Parts: sequence; C-alpha cells; structure tokens
Amino acid sequence: MEINKITTPFGRRPISFALLASQIEAQEIPRGKTADKWRIYRRLCEGKAIIGISDRSLAVLNALLTFYPETDLSQEHGLVVFPSNAQLALRAHGMADTTLRRHLAALVDCGLIIRRDSPNGKRYARRGRGGGIDEAFGFSLAPLLARAEEFEQAAEQVQAESRALRLTRQRITLYRRDIQKLIEAAQQEGICGHWDVLWKRFRSIVEAIPRRAVIADLEPIAAKLAALRQDIDKQLESHMNASDISGNESQNGRQQSNSDTEILFESDKSLGKDLKKKTADNCQATEPSRTYPLDLILRACPEITDYAPDGINNWRDLMITATQVKEYLGISPSAYRDALQAHGQENVAVIIACILQRARHIGSAGGYLRRLTQKAREGEFSMRPMIMAALKANGTTA
Repeated sequence: MEINKITTPFGRRPISFALLASQIEAQEIPRGKTADKWRIYRRLCEGKAIIGISDRSLAVLNALLTFYPETDLSQEHGLVVFPSNAQLALRAHGMADTTLRRHLAALVDCGLIIRRDSPNGKRYARRGRGGGIDEAFGFSLAPLLARAEEFEQAAEQVQAESRALRLTRQRITLYRRDIQKLIEAAQQEGICGHWDVLWKRFRSIVEAIPRRAVIADLEPIAAKLAALRQDIDKQLESHMNASDISGNESQNGRQQSNSDTEILFESDKSLGKDLKKKTADNCQATEPSRTYPLDLILRACPEITDYAPDGINNWRDLMITATQVKEYLGISPSAYRDALQAHGQENVAVIIACILQRARHIGSAGGYLRRLTQKAREGEFSMRPMIMAALKANGTTA
C-alpha cells in the first residue's frame, strides 16, 4: 500500500476509515482494466437499493460522468474530473448548490467517488509541456472502475428478485382465478361439499394480500392458496370418482321390465302424481317470467347499462351483465344460487339491476338478496312494487 497516494479532504471535512478503505480499494485496480462508464451507471441505477444510494445522488453522478471525456473508464486516461459546482449544477438540471453539495457528500460516503482536493480546495488540472494533464484535483472516478463487478452482481440480484416477485404474483393470480371459478361451478352444479367454508377461507387469504408486497410477504400467501386449491381438487376428484362408480353400476345393472304394462299399484300411482307435481313446481320456479318488458326494466334501472360495453339489447344481455354486476355488489355465489332457484334467472337479473340502482341506500346487497329470496319462498314477494319504486325514483312513469 502506498500511503502517499491517500489524500485527505480539504478544510474541516473529517477522514474516516471507510474513506481510507475506499481509496485503498481504488489503488488495487488491475493494470489495463477498463469498463464502459454508462454501463456501470445503468447497473448502479438497477442496484441502487443494494448499494444504498438515492436517485438524486445518481443524477449528480451522471453529471460527473459527462465531464469524463472517454467512454471507457481506465487509468491510462486518468480518472479525475474537476468541474466547478456551477458547471456541475447546470448539468444536474439546475440543482441548488446546497442540494448539490449534499449529494456529492452522499456519493463520497457510499464509496462511489473520492475527493482529490487541492491545497486550497479548488478543482483544477496541472498540465505539462506537451499539453497533457500531469495532475488533477477534483473527484476521482476510480471506485466505479474498481467496483464494476460488484455493481453487476447487485443489478443481477435486483433483477432476480424482481423476476421472482413477478412469477409469484402470477402464481397467486392463477390460484385466485382457478379457486373462485371452481367453487362457483361446484355450488352451481350442486356438488356436495363445504363450499361456503372454502369460500370464506379463500376470501380471508385474499384479503390479507398487501397492496405493496415483497417476495417474503407473497410466498406464504401463495402456499396457502396452493393448499386450498389442493383441497378443492380432492373434493372434486372424490365427486367425479363417485359419479363414475354410480354410472358404472347403472350400466352394469341388469335391466328388469314387466311385460304387463297395465299392472300399477295405488302406491305407484300416488308416487307418480307426486313426482309430476314436484317437476311442475320446479319448472314453474325456475321458468323465467317476462311479464314486464325489457324497455321498462332499463328505464327503471338505467345504471346497469353502464356495465354493458355493447349495450343491453335483449334479455340475454341483461342476464350476462347482471352476472358480472353481482361480483361488484359483493353477492356471494351461495346467495346468487339460492336466488336463481327461488326467482329464476331473468327475475334475478331484474332484481340485481334494481339493487344496483339503489346500491347507495343498501348496506349489504347479498343480505338484501337473501331476504328477497326468503320472501319468494314464503310466497310474499312481488316484482311489481320494486320496479314501480325504481321508476318513481327516476321520475319515470310506466
């Protein structure tokens, strides 16, 4: 180590062992080593969180690099730049003098530049007879050349963390989409299982996702969603296996028929009547009612058209739009399924349109829909007052 090459700052600025270590490291640059100054700068910008430097300080460093005439940093061309604060502030987009001094000190403290102060603290270069620079006083860029590999590793680490964060977010997005659609499909198909419990578990996991998360926050959430998806797959698989077994038994079972078609016991007759009655009741409950014209519904509830990009031209468009709006209103799949069974799909679409029209006055859309469903089961629900109230609220007459 050559002690005479270590310099101390001018004036009352102290010297620390960290600054000494930075100067010693800059002296150990291998002979002939070069590096592109702008590549080093880009790597610094990518790995600034690891290096511990701010973007404003990097802006000052960018201005310092513009005073270095060569593209490649090398000891052969010298590594000291000596601009005045006025020139440096202009290239730093008019930065204030006090701010400029603060960020220069931050660059020195981070070991990115070294002060080479003259005896009087001024920055200048002493030229020889041939016009070349014999000695320069200002800021040495030697630490950038000495730590070029460190900056490369920091940038690669930040890129790897960013890639891992992006992939984890993608996994969580896929899990959320699959779990939600599988639970909704299972409830609509009436598959036996604790779907309400799984749905609450799913919502509790999703609501715990922070808006600004790092990889350490998202990894446990992805693991919980993966475990939930596995539980759903097991229940669906067991249902499919049970369906296959019952299907095989019905196919392999021996078909028995009675040649005497006139023989029918009284119990069989009553059973047949009950079955016909239940089938008729179910058809009547699920059959859509078009007592009110679509134009009247849209005049009573015009807000639902805002959620249809192509407009609502028929009942099918209204039902599709209502299915999307129920997610916005926070109606659970179970409440929606019960409403479909009690009212029918078209009537549910009308009810959702009315709920959306009065959403600001309804605390819980899902609870409101459940109350209407219960009234329909008890035979106390009528669509007419709801539509007339919506028409009156909009100042429209039927």
